[in-house]
Amino acid sequence: MNQSHFKSNHIVTDQHISFFQTFGYLAFPGLIRNCIDEIIEAFEEVWLQQGHTHNGIPHDGSKRSCIVPFPDQHPRLCQLLDDPRIDAIASALLGDDYNFMPSDGNYYAGDTGWHSDGGNSDILHIKIAYYLDPLSRHTGAVRVIPGSHHFGDQYADSLSENVGNSRGLWELDGSQVPAQALETEPGDIVVFNHKTKHASFGGGGWRKMFTMNLCQRYPESRIQELRDYLNGVARFWADRAYGQIMMDTAGPKRMRHLEQVMANDGHIAELSRQARENMDEPSRG
Repeated sequence: MNQSHFKSNHIVTDQHISFFQTFGYLAFPGLIRNCIDEIIEAFEEVWLQQGHTHNGIPHDGSKRSCIVPFPDQHPRLCQLLDDPRIDAIASALLGDDYNFMPSDGNYYAGDTGWHSDGGNSDILHIKIAYYLDPLSRHTGAVRVIPGSHHFGDQYADSLSENVGNSRGLWELDGSQVPAQALETEPGDIVVFNHKTKHASFGGGGWRKMFTMNLCQRYPESRIQELRDYLNGVARFWADRAYGQIMMDTAGPKRMRHLEQVMANDGHIAELSRQARENMDEPSRG
């Protein structure tokens, strides 16, 4: 990873950056507490427009419901990409020319097992997670395994191979695997490397959460890798990486974070058409 991408600012310090590089996550308690009520209201408005359904199937708390792209569906949520606090985090970790990537909104239900969101690319992808309910380690707070993002390291690779079989290998339920539980209140921000192993346990069926996925800008010589990454949007039956509101309300500063993806998502519509033919419903995550 190119260390020149990392620089501190008044929100993200050198200590934050060192912690993130070492452990693979950061927490910012209360960072957006001053506007969290309107963020929750916007979240609910998007779901209301969808009839609180996953592709027409009412959410009943028994399994996760998901919308992709999500922040793109409401002007207020789009504005988070312009928020100086969010931009400060993204710029410090990814560089000023970072990309906004397709992002999801969810009603979570039940447990989520241990997993990473990304693979072996040396292009850094991060998730900024907005948890809109008070969550403790016993009620669905995200848990992370510090250091598990160091793919190629014996420890991280062993976790990748074995953590999904914790009961068979270690006689541990997934909730007993040693980890850091990031207990949150609405208005807190959690950030983690896509490679970082994370999970949640014990939560109810209507947990509100949405993400902003971001990454370093892809070098022009590696644009095909970006296009390949964007292929994953098709499983959500989305024809473009972004929603129309996100693009229509973008000023020049936001557009800098959209332009590379917008220039390389033209193939998604055909992949989405194929997904509709082969899937009973869009992906739930």
